[in-house]
Amino acid sequence: MGESEDDWLSLKPSEPSPSQCCGSGCKPCIYDLYQNELERWEEAKAKKDRSLLARKKQQGSNSKLSPETFTAFKICSVEQLTEDTYQYKFELLGNCSLGLSLGQHIVLRGTVNGLEVQRAYTPISPVTAQGYFEVLIKCYEAGLMSQYLKSWKEGELVSWRGPFGGFPYRPNQYGELLMLASGTGIAPMLPILQHVTENEDDETFLTLVGCFRTFKNIYMKTFLQDQSRYWNVRTIFVLSQELSLENLPWSYRENTYTGRINKSLITNLMNSCRRKPFVLICGSVAFNEEMSRCLKAVGLEEDSYFVF
Repeated sequence: MGESEDDWLSLKPSEPSPSQCCGSGCKPCIYDLYQNELERWEEAKAKKDRSLLARKKQQGSNSKLSPETFTAFKICSVEQLTEDTYQYKFELLGNCSLGLSLGQHIVLRGTVNGLEVQRAYTPISPVTAQGYFEVLIKCYEAGLMSQYLKSWKEGELVSWRGPFGGFPYRPNQYGELLMLASGTGIAPMLPILQHVTENEDDETFLTLVGCFRTFKNIYMKTFLQDQSRYWNVRTIFVLSQELSLENLPWSYRENTYTGRINKSLITNLMNSCRRKPFVLICGSVAFNEEMSRCLKAVGLEEDSYFVF
């Protein structure tokens, strides 16, 4: 007996909802994947051959990361860093590496009240890390993905796909990297920082400017202090809600500013760089746009900075 139109309609892929797009310009985007599935369905329907639909890949588990399909990875530790930010560590079987390049992000999939949500995050672990990868995630009170994240516990499986994007970098490509990061925008800066300091032949100077609300809100303090001991690294903090530096440990006072980062401070930072800087920017959309405006205002060309 032949298949009815209703039979084929039940197999037709569903168009993604806006919540399923992370908005990070991934290639392939979830809409690209939908288009590919739709074309496969149309071909199968025209030929009345359901076997053509079987080419669709299934989700893996603790296997190789893929840009097209989600792979499940097990949470092996959860650490709360501030009142709203967590560091999650995921297991990679066989002591393998995630296979990322510098600055690449991966996409997380979650479901909240029956609604699928996807968001992009950049691992903070070194690109050479074996057997694990780590992500830094801020939870928002009203955020859909945050509701899913707050339920995470050690041992659970979480689905990721990727990698996407990235910052092309070669050792000694730039005289100095000036990194402007706000909040969890520090994430892509950390692997780059460590990549340079672990390479004895890379003599690039590094200036990391971390913008946070308060001293208490600074992430990864121990790691950043350790990195700042290298001859070519300096860390600077800009704290928007600290009224005075007097309550800070003395070791932080010299390289910390209160208030918000602005054109004047960026000018001072660039002038204090030891070599001509190439600037990296990562934060909220508003932060990225403001930093880009400031850099253009001080005469920096678009090919002299990179926005994650």
